[in-house]
Amino acid sequence: MLLPPKAMERAMQVKEVLMRAMNKEYSWLRAAEILGITPRGLRRIRQRMEQFGYQGLVDMRHGRPSPRRTPVVEVERILELYRERYRGFNGRHFWQLVRRDHAVKLSYNCVRQIVQGAGMLKKGRTRGRHRRRRERKACFGQMLHLDGSPHRWLELGREKRETLIQVVDDATNRLLYAQLWDGETVQAVLSALRDVFGRHGIPQSLYTDRAGWAFETPKAGEKVSTTHLTQVGQALDRLGVRHIPSYSPQARGRSERMNRTLQDRLVNELRAAGARTVDQANAYLREHYLCRHNEFLARSPQDPQSAFVPACDADLDEILCVESVRTVGKDNVVTMDGVALQIARQPGRPTCAGLNVVVRRHLDGSYSVRRGVQIFGRYDANGWPVEAAGPVENRKRPRFPTRTLDACKRRRRPQLPQAPAAANL
Repeated sequence: MLLPPKAMERAMQVKEVLMRAMNKEYSWLRAAEILGITPRGLRRIRQRMEQFGYQGLVDMRHGRPSPRRTPVVEVERILELYRERYRGFNGRHFWQLVRRDHAVKLSYNCVRQIVQGAGMLKKGRTRGRHRRRRERKACFGQMLHLDGSPHRWLELGREKRETLIQVVDDATNRLLYAQLWDGETVQAVLSALRDVFGRHGIPQSLYTDRAGWAFETPKAGEKVSTTHLTQVGQALDRLGVRHIPSYSPQARGRSERMNRTLQDRLVNELRAAGARTVDQANAYLREHYLCRHNEFLARSPQDPQSAFVPACDADLDEILCVESVRTVGKDNVVTMDGVALQIARQPGRPTCAGLNVVVRRHLDGSYSVRRGVQIFGRYDANGWPVEAAGPVENRKRPRFPTRTLDACKRRRRPQLPQAPAAANL
């Protein structure tokens, strides 16, 4: 059979390189580099040449395609799916979805090469220098990572950059919480912790950056303060959770990689789901995305025993809140966030004026005033007592009773009878 010209040219090139290597003009490693093959492949070619002579250097496939190649119809279907429905998804995310939802049986590398060959998926950049990754914790709940990522998450909505607050378990890589907020605020962080602690329990430690809500840093670039705790730090200290600060982005690599993964996957899924508002995005996160994300990316822990401690006796609503010490005014009123809270008369106290009380703003927006274990009152977000009934517009603030004119007359001090005037003599 007549051999193709390219097969002949390749065989002649291989023979020339092998003869030069045998003549010790250059090493066998250099010969493998010239041919573009590995040293192991070069040894196999040399063995075929020694066994079959020059015919062993010829490619015996004669230009015929591989019998294991992917059918053209399947390649066109994969490209159509990526172009019409999953444009912008990364290679592994796209492969996981088409394998689950569209019955694609090809391997990840095959699907990735098909999409990359069509020019619709960029090849990944080369990695930097070698780094050693920190070993994961052994138990589920032994360490949690909390971080916020400002990004344009809603491509179909407004141009504003929302912040995604996410909580990840170190041992299993499970995404325990993910919600969009206007910013990385104390309210957002405490709400995330309340959700995770209420569903799973109290973890051993929490790993975060050194943002203003997390730590107080006396001097920039130095260590954080261990005595002056923030609102979040005080809540974690009451629950016995060790709060670990991060001093570089490389140190919190797992949370940074999770942010990058979410910016890649979540944006595309929110666009495919048609989410335009923050409420729609948060509903999609709770109902669909979290379980799918953990199905693909979660892993089993080294130790199956959980490190979470059930929050049985701990009142999380009273601990995970913003509190401040206030002094009661002479009118028995304390103020927090510009909201005046009128303290009712307490049993056994003629007045509460001058007392130092603790005012707490809870996650639902309500307030409470207490001194030690005694609760002086609970109020809604507008400062009205919780016990008051009826709509807000119909409520009236308690006022001191006013006396009527008749009541004042009745309470007037009685006058003594006057002595009769002396008779004129």
